[in-house]
Amino acid sequence: MINEESFILDHIDLAILRLMQANARISNVDLAKSLELVPSAVLERVKKLEKKKVITGYYAKVNPVAVDLKLLAFISMKSSQSFSCNDTARELAKIPDVQEVHVIAGDDCFLVKVRTADSASLMALLRDSFSKVPNILSVKTTIVLETVKEQQQLIIPEK
Repeated sequence: MINEESFILDHIDLAILRLMQANARISNVDLAKSLELVPSAVLERVKKLEKKKVITGYYAKVNPVAVDLKLLAFISMKSSQSFSCNDTARELAKIPDVQEVHVIAGDDCFLVKVRTADSASLMALLRDSFSKVPNILSVKTTIVLETVKEQQQLIIPEK
């Protein structure tokens, strides 16, 4: 379990996060130049940020259309389990087409983000995968017609 104290960051850590979030492929040398530090000190800080689970991974952002995943949908689900029980959430997270699973407040229990090739493949996903998840009482699907903004980057504060 990670406690909040492990996330105490100074202004240099925050600057590293801002630079790496803008370009995860930035070299350690370029990172050090931008921060006016020696590369060994920057590398040590990055390793500490990874160890503390502040930096949780490095990913290539792939255009979904390029891999024939043109349909984006958000699916709200109600479960017979209380929202504090994560069994259903874990089962939903195991489905490969699922990109995100959020436990939410309100009438529904979960908000799930999926990408599929088209409406037929979305229907197959609902029928073949989601229908097999126990405890799901209802499903409401919202198909995205156009994405105006989609962002994974966080606003890293200045200190």
